[in-house]
Amino acid sequence: MAELTRTTHPEPTDPAPPTEHPQPPERARFHRAWTVAVAAGAAIVTAGAFTTVPGLLVTPLHESYAWDRGQIALAASVNMVLFGLTAPFAAALMDRVGIRRVVVGALLLVTAGALLTSVMARPWQLTMYWGVLIGLGSGCLTMTFAASITGSWFERRRGLVTGVLSSSSHLGQLLFLPLLAWGIDRHGWRPPVVTLAFVALAVAALVLLLLRDHPADVGAKPYGATEFVPKPPAASGAARRALKVLFDAARTGQFWLLAGMFVICGASTNGIMWSNWAPAAHDHGMRATAAASLLSLIGVFSALGAVFSGWLTDRFDLSRLLTAYFAVRALTLLALPMVFSSTVTPTMITFVVIYGLVDVATVPPVIALTERVYGEDGPIVFGWVNSAHQLGAGASAFLGATARDLFGAYDVVWTTLSAVCLVASLLAMVVRAPRGARRLPT
Repeated sequence: MAELTRTTHPEPTDPAPPTEHPQPPERARFHRAWTVAVAAGAAIVTAGAFTTVPGLLVTPLHESYAWDRGQIALAASVNMVLFGLTAPFAAALMDRVGIRRVVVGALLLVTAGALLTSVMARPWQLTMYWGVLIGLGSGCLTMTFAASITGSWFERRRGLVTGVLSSSSHLGQLLFLPLLAWGIDRHGWRPPVVTLAFVALAVAALVLLLLRDHPADVGAKPYGATEFVPKPPAASGAARRALKVLFDAARTGQFWLLAGMFVICGASTNGIMWSNWAPAAHDHGMRATAAASLLSLIGVFSALGAVFSGWLTDRFDLSRLLTAYFAVRALTLLALPMVFSSTVTPTMITFVVIYGLVDVATVPPVIALTERVYGEDGPIVFGWVNSAHQLGAGASAFLGATARDLFGAYDVVWTTLSAVCLVASLLAMVVRAPRGARRLPT
C-alpha cells in the first residue's frame, strides 16, 4: 500500500521548446498592379491632351495663315482616323514586343510630331505632323491599351480600373486644356505646343521606369488572382494576327452592332467636340478661355462618368446601360443650340454636367462585351471597334467644320448628331453577350 500511495515524480526530461505562437499575417502590400495602372494612366492623360489641341488651333491658324477651317480640320480628321486604325495593330504589337516598348515609342513619336508642328509653315505639314505622326503615336495609347493593361494585371476590379483608365484621356483635357488656351491667348500657339511635347517626353521616362508588361515580370500575381499566371509567349505576326482577328470577328453580328454604335459614339463625342467646340463657342461670342474651360469641365464629368460606368458595368446589364447612355446623349445634343450663349450660364453648366457624364461612359460596357464574346482576343476586337469610333470621329470633325462653312452655323450639326444617337440607342437594345468568354471561331 505504501508503494501505491507513494507520490511519484516524473523523470527529468529535456526542457520543452517554447510554445510557438502563430505569427500575425503579414500586412497586405501595395500591389504592383496599381503602380502600372498609374503609369498607364499618365500616358493616356498625355495622349488625351494632344487630341484636344486642334480645336484650339483653328482660330489662331486661320487668323495667322489665312488657312481655311476645312484645311485645319483635315489634320484633326486624319489624326482621329489614324488614332483609331492604329489601335488594333498596337494591341497586337504589344503582344509581340511588349507593352512598355510600344508605349515609350508612341510617346517619342508624339513628341516629335509636336516639335515639328511648332516649325511648320504649310497646311500639309500640319496634316503630316499633327495628323499622321501624333495620330499614330496617340493611337497606341487608347482604350485598347487600357484593355491590355487591365486584362494582364487585374483579375478583380477590371470594370472599375477600365473606367478609370478610360477617363484618363478626358482627364488630359482637365489638366491641360485651360492652360493651353491661356497660353495661346497670351503667348501664341507655338510655346504651348512645345511645352506639351516636353511633357510627353517626361511621361515617356516615367513609363520606362514604372510600367511592366506582365505581373510575371516582377514575380507577382494579377491583382485579385489566387494563382500565379505565367507570362504568355510573345505572339508572332502582330499585323497578321490583328487582321485575322478582324476577319473572324466580322463573321459575327455582335461585332457589327458594336462597331455601328461606336461610329456614332465617336461622331457625337470627341469627333465634334475636340475640333469644333471652340469654333462653335466663338460663333456665339464666347471667349476662347471660357470655351476651353467648359470643354475641360466636360472632361471632369467624363472622368467621373467613366469611373461610375465601370462600377455599373460590374453589376448591371450591359445592353441597358448602353441604351440609356446614348438616349441621354441624344437629348443633350438636341438641347445644345438652345442653351449656347456668349457667357457661361446655368443651363450651359447643366449641359456640360449631363453630357460629360455619358461622354465616355460607353467604353467600359463595350470593353466588357468584347471580353465576354471574344475571350482573349477581346482587346484586339475592341481595338477594331475603337477604329470604327475614330472613323466616325474623323468624319464628324471634317463634316462638322464643312457644315459650318456651308450653313454659317452649327445648329444642323447638333440636331443631326442627336438623331443618330437615338439610332445607337436602338442598336444597343439588341446587343447581347454570354456570361462566359469564348474565343473567336477559327
